[in-house]
Amino acid sequence: MAYIAKPVSYSPTWTFFEGEWHEGNVPIMGVRTHAAWLASTVFDGARAFEGVAPDLDRHCARVNQSAANFRLKPFVDTETWIALAREGIARFSPKAELYIRPMYWAQTGSGGGVLFDPETTNWCLCIHEAPMPAPNGSAITLSPFRRPTAECAPVDAKAGCLYPNNSRALIEAASRGFQNCLMLDMMGNVAEFGNSNVFMARDGVVYTPAPNGTFLNGITRQRVIGLLRADGATVVETTLRYADFLAADEIFSSGNFAKVAPIIRIDDRELKPGPFYTRARKLYWEFAHAIKLAA
Repeated sequence: MAYIAKPVSYSPTWTFFEGEWHEGNVPIMGVRTHAAWLASTVFDGARAFEGVAPDLDRHCARVNQSAANFRLKPFVDTETWIALAREGIARFSPKAELYIRPMYWAQTGSGGGVLFDPETTNWCLCIHEAPMPAPNGSAITLSPFRRPTAECAPVDAKAGCLYPNNSRALIEAASRGFQNCLMLDMMGNVAEFGNSNVFMARDGVVYTPAPNGTFLNGITRQRVIGLLRADGATVVETTLRYADFLAADEIFSSGNFAKVAPIIRIDDRELKPGPFYTRARKLYWEFAHAIKLAA
């Protein structure tokens, strides 16, 4: 019996590809495209909401750095990415909450094999509606899956091939009744959540894992650290174990998709959104709204 895939419904989407805007989920890869077959893709993600697009320039610059680190050929300059993103945002309602994704990928490999050809690099910019998650809080646990090191994965790029591991971690956590999970690095230290960076607070100090090359040092993470420190909070980047989070006064996440969100349970221990989470979210929203899209 032939298998027929379940139809997929997508939110309103516009994609800039091959010199023009296309509406919907544009088919850009065939079955022999290297990226579709062997995951030679990099991307980035920015947000537009409430008339702002915080750190859009940094996200557009990072996709180029990811491409270079991955050995693809980044040939769209940051200013062009930004200009196209603003064009695309204008195609949606001013009230729409959007996800902005610039991408590069390899099309072919040498002789059709594993090695891709950087000269075949292609690109697009996809923007689609993605409502901001309400900050209701998540329950978390420890994942049995770990983050890779630079010796076994391209962790210095926001590469598509890194995400199936995080996806299976989230699926496994969901099977046990949790919405997210903490992932360790190969040394047994906490690295990040399955889809975002992590912070905890104890005795009036905020802690977050020090970037050690096993997880993405997120743009929103860096922004939250800077905002909290500028507001007088002590933020320490250090080595943390799972036991530190079990004993934390509060835990929260930072990431492009939800920005700053609270954790309300770790394993069987209930938590409440704490003062540092509240402060970080407030500071981030004030920063984000300081520069409007029209500026």
